Amino acid sequence: MTATICGTGSYIPSYTMDNNDIARLVETSDEWIRERTGVIRRHIVKEETTVSMAAEASRRALEDAGMTPKEVDLILVSTISSNVILPCAACEVQKELGAVNATCFDLSAACTGFVLAYNTAAAYLAGGVYRTALVIGSESLSNLTNWKDRGTCILFGDGAGAAVLRADETKEAALPVTHSDGGKGAALICKSRHDFSGLADAGKSDPETMLDD
Repeated sequence: MTATICGTGSYIPSYTMDNNDIARLVETSDEWIRERTGVIRRHIVKEETTVSMAAEASRRALEDAGMTPKEVDLILVSTISSNVILPCAACEVQKELGAVNATCFDLSAACTGFVLAYNTAAAYLAGGVYRTALVIGSESLSNLTNWKDRGTCILFGDGAGAAVLRADETKEAALPVTHSDGGKGAALICKSRHDFSGLADAGKSDPETMLDD
């Protein structure tokens, strides 16, 4: 038995910051950013949250799959920017959707988070533990971004994607191949959101407000 994707959905905020907006905050240019990242613009939350984006992406995925929230029995959310520490984002999504039959938990693996959440859900489905899983990746990284750090503020935006997985007894499961290397972790350190030392002064505040200054 394996897992089959039977529906997908996504959500991105309407507000955007292009590279020229970033160039008003830090010493950079549209050309410099495009050459190094390929990024032209990034979507930024205004009223949205990590949970609200995850819920809307999930609604669209369920609609695409032709399913109702009550058919879902597993919700996994991959995020490093949840609204709160507790309850988990997956439980908040469950509440928003009315997915009352689902077991819910979060995973935290940054850029690879959705892939690992997918692998985790697929393993549960292949093992017969659950039948229908909702796998979500949602981030509002603009809330954590230092808008005066040129090395990072050019990269990150906000948005969510979701996929509905169903157990498929007609196919054999293929073992996922993944690998992790913690040896370079020092290059990726992001302090706890509880440690705001220096972040406010460094430009953690609303980037739109900074552009108005």
